[in-house]
Amino acid sequence: MTIAIATIARVFAYNGVELPDIDPNMSPDEVRDVYSAQYADLTTADILDHGITGEVHRFEFRKKVGDKG
Repeated sequence: MTIAIATIARVFAYNGVELPDIDPNMSPDEVRDVYSAQYADLTTADILDHGITGEVHRFEFRKKVGDKG
């Protein structure tokens, strides 16, 4: 019996744009915090985990919808 080790790549998406994984050792929250410098709406965004398909683990940053002030 042969054991194969597969590496799972993480992909983050926001507003239809795929964002590369900055560091596999960072949590999805930490990745969101880094990208929030470029995309201000991410500071309060939810993280949706779409699970693993093949060898890719997909996450989506979704802007929270709410009332202002």
